[in-house]
Amino acid sequence: MLLEELKKMLISEGASDVGFSSINPYLPDELKMFKTCITVVIKLSDAIVNEIVDSPTFTYYHHYKAVNNLIDLLTLKGVLFLESKGYYALSIAASQSVHGKDNGFSGVLSHKIGAVLSGMGFIGKSNLFIHERFGPRVRLGTILTTYEPENEIKNNVIEPKCGDCNLCVVSCPAQAIYGRTWHLGIDRNEMIDPHACSSYMKEKFKCIGRGQVCGICMRVCPYGSEVKR
Repeated sequence: MLLEELKKMLISEGASDVGFSSINPYLPDELKMFKTCITVVIKLSDAIVNEIVDSPTFTYYHHYKAVNNLIDLLTLKGVLFLESKGYYALSIAASQSVHGKDNGFSGVLSHKIGAVLSGMGFIGKSNLFIHERFGPRVRLGTILTTYEPENEIKNNVIEPKCGDCNLCVVSCPAQAIYGRTWHLGIDRNEMIDPHACSSYMKEKFKCIGRGQVCGICMRVCPYGSEVKR
């Protein structure tokens, strides 16, 4: 199967996991030509994430950038693979924002929609994607393609497993997490305040990557407790 061949290639090139979903109903009008979503997962380094306490670290900032670069390289290779098979494909950058869209706090497409439809994990109260094995310590990339397999992809949305845990809520220094339970169709702004998050990072962490990263909510999440410490 074409998608399994693609998955094998991406994992051999460094992806930690790869998932597939039927995404067309969830796409904006300008992307409706695409039918299938390939989500590329890269696990972050536990040693580096564990250094985050009250603020991000320089090591984490550079790791974050390096992982984004790897994701963008992998999704490019995925696009080239699909095009070589005669299909249109489009990669969505790992870290993206569109000027004027939701005041600059949204991208072309949320990576999390494809990830959660693929059944690889769920969305936590932090609005982070929580991978079933790796927890929230992941970065995501997305490839959209016109290819549709003969056997229709069955989306598998996993319900959130946060329960009564509110560690991300109480640990957020910007008080940007509302603690609400995710469901398909909920607006991102009902779960978090992206402006408060961004403003706090730029004010408090501007000496580290000009205030582009934090990571505290990711660090405190206990899901995926096989994390090496």
